[in-house]
Amino acid sequence: MHFPDRAHLASEKVSTVGRSCSWGQALPRRAQPQRLHYTLLLLLYNCGARVSEVAGLTWGDLQLTAPRQVRLRGKGRKERLLPLWRETADALHRLRGMSLAADQQHVFVNRHGQPLTRDGIAYVLHKHAAAAARQRPALARKRITPHVLRHSCAVALLQSGTDVTVIRDYLGHSSIATTGRYLTVNLQMKREAMQAFWKQAGIEPAQARAWKPKPDLLAFLQSL
Repeated sequence: MHFPDRAHLASEKVSTVGRSCSWGQALPRRAQPQRLHYTLLLLLYNCGARVSEVAGLTWGDLQLTAPRQVRLRGKGRKERLLPLWRETADALHRLRGMSLAADQQHVFVNRHGQPLTRDGIAYVLHKHAAAAARQRPALARKRITPHVLRHSCAVALLQSGTDVTVIRDYLGHSSIATTGRYLTVNLQMKREAMQAFWKQAGIEPAQARAWKPKPDLLAFLQSL
C-alpha cells in the first residue's frame, strides 16, 4: 500500500525505528555498519534532509564542534546551514574516527568504501523499519522512506511551536506554500489551541448553543 507523501511518523515511532540500530545505546568500535546506519537515520531526522542531500554529504560540509552545524546542498545547488544536535555531532565524530573508506570525502559509504546511493540509503531505512515493525506491528502498515523522515521532522518542528517560515528555511523550501501543507496534518493541534483560547477568553455564555459552522466555513478552516 502506498501512503501519501505527507505521511509522517510520530517521534516515538521514529525512535522505535532508530532503536533497531541501537539508537541511544553505546556501540562497540567494531560495529561500524551499525554505527553508520544509526548516524544516517539520526542525521536524516535531525535535519529533515532530502536523500540526495545526505548522499552527497562530505566531511568538509560538517562542523562538529560548537557551533555544531552542517551545510546541505539542495535543489538547484542551493545551500543552507542547519544546526546539529549534540548527539548527531557526536555520532558523526565517532563515525569519522572509524572510517576506512576508499572515498575519504563522503560521510556515508557502503562496505566497499564507495558513497551510498539514494537507493542504498533507502535500503538502510527499509531494513531498520522492517526490524522495528517486528517490535511494533503498526509500523508494518506504513511505507517508511527517507522522505517520510523528512516530513516527520517538519511535523515535529511544527508541534514544538516553530514558526512556519522557519520550517520553510529549515527544509530548504523555496515557497511557504510548500511548507504549508504540513499544517493540514495538525488540524487537531489547531482545534486544541482554539479550545484553549476559548476557555481563556472567558466569553462563553452560561447556556451557549452548540456551534454549527456552515460547510463553506468548515472548508475554509480545513484549508488553513
